[in-house]
Amino acid sequence: MLASQVLGSFWYLFPIERETTCWQEACRKNIMCNQTSLYCHEQQVVNMSTKTFLNESCPIQDTNTAIFNFGIFLDALQSGVVASTDFRHKFSYCFWWGLRNLSSVGQNLETSNYFSEIWFAVFIFISGLVLFSFLIGNMQTYLQSTTKRRHEQHKWQEIRGVDEENLIHNLPNDLRKDINRHICLDLLMRVPLFDRMDERLLDAVCDRLKPVLYIENVYIIREGDPVEEMLFIIQGKLLTSTTNGGRTGFFNSDFLKVGDFCGEELPTWALDPHPSSNLPISRRTVQTLSEVGQVFDLKADDLKFVAAWHRYSKKKLEESLREEENRLQDALANAGGSSPNLVSTIYASIFDAIALRHGVMVHGKQGYQRGCLPCCFRSLRSLILLLKISNRL
Repeated sequence: MLASQVLGSFWYLFPIERETTCWQEACRKNIMCNQTSLYCHEQQVVNMSTKTFLNESCPIQDTNTAIFNFGIFLDALQSGVVASTDFRHKFSYCFWWGLRNLSSVGQNLETSNYFSEIWFAVFIFISGLVLFSFLIGNMQTYLQSTTKRRHEQHKWQEIRGVDEENLIHNLPNDLRKDINRHICLDLLMRVPLFDRMDERLLDAVCDRLKPVLYIENVYIIREGDPVEEMLFIIQGKLLTSTTNGGRTGFFNSDFLKVGDFCGEELPTWALDPHPSSNLPISRRTVQTLSEVGQVFDLKADDLKFVAAWHRYSKKKLEESLREEENRLQDALANAGGSSPNLVSTIYASIFDAIALRHGVMVHGKQGYQRGCLPCCFRSLRSLILLLKISNRL
């Protein structure tokens, strides 16, 4: 509003300056015209011949751009705003002119070659763009704040004022992992690839799951967009639909309920030994239907990190097993002439060292206990080594 009034004020002043310039140029070309009579402080009387000459040299109603081009200020002269003594009329019309041209960023302005007029039009154009961008930014901020406020209200109603996520996060690590495992393990076991993982990898995935709350009619994943997260539904109902890559006439929809999941493209991508740098593409659109949709969220980066950590741990384990096998072979070679009891003692001590070093957490009736890996002697070299030991003993 203020910018419109400022532009309207300048638009009111510039026509006076342009008309005065036209009169001065006309008087310089006519020796009968006295330029001092054009100024208000001069008490000279302008005769009719001079008025006629000035009106013909600076026409306003029947304009002729070949004589003088008033450009964007012609409307102010033709409308009578400049000559009017009614302040309300001047204020209203100038304000309307500024508001109209700001909203249209000066697209309808036809300027002359006058330097100040051109830059005045440029200023209107830039001001309109800046104000329009501010308007869009403020609208986006308002919509985002409204959505966030709705989300906070639904979240407060759902958790009843108790922030469960922070409570669990502040617990000791072992207790927090047990709680996450109890809540999330059944959801993970529904995924075809996850049901074949070992317990340590599943525990790591459970620890990466984060609870997320969605309000009604929110598009979580769109068909054709990169899959950035995997969702496990624990409350509410979601609508999933697909067009099979945009096939004409093909549309299939289904409902996802508590215990279902979406984003199943991520595990195949993350567990690949040589994953692509590009995220997989979603084959369907997922939208919330119920007023509150609560899910566990597994980000693509978290799943990729867990998979990389698992591959690294497996590689280090294989290297350690090879070192232990080499030590066992060296010990048997050095004790080749010793008694069977000495060989048995060496074998038992090395076997215990392997079991203790590469033990895993096995869940039994007593809780989690450390036990030896069943894969310690799966390699062919280990089998051959055991056969040699059995023959010697």
